Amino acid sequence: MNNLSVLLLFLGMALVTYVPRMLPFVLIDKMRFSPRAERFLRLIPYTAMAALIFPGVLSVDAARPWIGLLGGAAAAVLGLRKRSAIVCVLAAIAVVFLLQLI
Repeated sequence: MNNLSVLLLFLGMALVTYVPRMLPFVLIDKMRFSPRAERFLRLIPYTAMAALIFPGVLSVDAARPWIGLLGGAAAAVLGLRKRSAIVCVLAAIAVVFLLQLI
C-alpha cells in the first residue's frame, strides 16, 4: 500500500466514525419527541455507563467480590440521589480503595 491509499483509508474510517456521532447533534433540535421518548433518551447515558462499569464491578478482586459490589452499590445510591456521574465514580473508587486496604 502506498501513502495515498493509507491516507484515503484513514480519512474514510474517520468519516464513517464521525458522521454517525455528529448527525444526532445536528438533527436533534429539529426533531420533536413525546415526553415518554424524551425521558427514555435522557436515561441512555446512565444505562450505557452502567453497562460499561458492571463487568468491572464483578472483577475488582476475585478473592473478595463483595468489594466491587459495595463500590457499585455506593455509585448506585449516589446515582439514585441524582448526584453527578463523576461524584458516583469517585465515590465507588474511594469505597473500593478503602475496602482493599482492610
